[in-house]
Amino acid sequence: MEALHKLTAPFVLRRTKQQVATDLPEKTELTLWCEMNSEQREAYETIKSQIKKSIFLNIKQDGLGKSKLSILQGIIKLRQVCCSPILLKNEEIETTESIKIEVLMEEILNNLSTNKVLVFSQFKGMLYLIADELQKNRISFYHFDGDTAVTERQDLVAKFQEEDNTTNVFLMSLKTGNAGINLTAADYVFLVDPWWNTAVQQQAIDRTHRIGQTKNVFAYKMICKDTIEEKIIQIQAKKQQTSDALIIEDENFVKNLTQEDIAFLFD
Repeated sequence: MEALHKLTAPFVLRRTKQQVATDLPEKTELTLWCEMNSEQREAYETIKSQIKKSIFLNIKQDGLGKSKLSILQGIIKLRQVCCSPILLKNEEIETTESIKIEVLMEEILNNLSTNKVLVFSQFKGMLYLIADELQKNRISFYHFDGDTAVTERQDLVAKFQEEDNTTNVFLMSLKTGNAGINLTAADYVFLVDPWWNTAVQQQAIDRTHRIGQTKNVFAYKMICKDTIEEKIIQIQAKKQQTSDALIIEDENFVKNLTQEDIAFLFD
């Protein structure tokens, strides 16, 4: 690793936030565990069984290298079920239960009514489901994703940052909100469906934990217990030491999965 550092160092020019902003308030990152109810769990196990059978048949017939797309699609499907089974529109799933929406709404309604909150999701459909629940509870919010014009995004950010603004919740897609945006008015961040690239997650959290922030920041990764989400975290931890040491974050999580990793994910 030391030899590799020497080879790559001349090509890396990076000033970390720790170097330029040593006086930032504390940032606390936590996992918010979510326990599915029986209906959502049944939907998850049914879809997992179907995907597992299909994926390992593909690997047997075409090999691991040619099966990466079906593996990616399978992972995304299971992550969607963890968010809300409603996101799988073409599957025969009757339940509309979503433990993540339930837990998030409980936090916003009961614990964070006076705090500014950022909510990130990779899935636009999930943002709209959360928006529906916020509307039902008469909670005002801002929302943008990849379909929102850049000028409109800037306008929403400016409003959210205003001192006397009383709209405390901002929903945004993970990739759209992960860079170039200053949201220091917020002090709570929820990653509804954490991404396997931890650098993307960190950029999203750091929309609020940056120069200009005066409050302690709390960031929560919402993870469904005993699901593929928990297993992704474990694989990330296993691979993290190498990626951190090389500075460059792994952006090709699926491409770097071994057959052993895949068996673990869909077990």
